[in-house]
Order: sequence, then C-alpha cells, then structure tokens
Amino acid sequence: MQQLMPGQPVRLRLTEGQASEYGQANALIEQIHADYILADKGYDGDELINNIEASGAVAVIPPRQNRIVQREYDREIYKERNLVERLFQKLKQFRRIATRYERLKRNYQAMLYLASSMIWLA
Repeated sequence: MQQLMPGQPVRLRLTEGQASEYGQANALIEQIHADYILADKGYDGDELINNIEASGAVAVIPPRQNRIVQREYDREIYKERNLVERLFQKLKQFRRIATRYERLKRNYQAMLYLASSMIWLA
C-alpha cells in the first residue's frame, strides 16, 4: 500500500460552481486508508462521520454549534488541517487554475492533475 504524504493531493473531484462540495465527501474518502480524516465544521454530518468511523478512521471534525449532542474531537490533530489550506495555496500558484482559464471541465481537471503532479514532485 502506498504511503500518503500529509498535505499532498490524493484525489480531486470537481463540482459545479453552485454545488456544495459536501456532496462529494463520501466519494473522496472511499477506499482511502487513513488513521484520521480531518475536515472543518461544514462536514459535520452524521452520515459522513459514520462512514469515516466505519472505514476504521477517526473523524477529526469540530461539531457545529447548533448540534444538539456536541461530539468530542482531538484539537491537537485538528491543527494539522492547515495542510489542506496550504495545498489550496500551492494550487493557486498555478495561474491557469487560480483564474480558471480552462472553461471545459475535462481541460480544467487535466490542469489540476498536472499541477498536483508538480506539487508531488516538488
């Protein structure tokens, strides 16, 4: 099994501009073997958390304030979520991605894969 490097792109999925990325969360974590899966409050949904725990990983997702039963999460591990934000900043260094020059989904996704490859090689 390949060792995943923290903060490196592993799987990318495009959504329509008006669609929430939350709908793709289950597909993104499918068949990913990890000890922890980190996400922000926007991903605090019972279905996703149950899927994460069913895969054997620990969900490190802070609960929303309006959640009736507040869940515990590891605040120290959650600090590592900044690696995700750093990845987005690395991707934005590629001007074609930041300004979305490519209008077709297949072309834009190809540029994302190319930029991700460059990040992996750096």
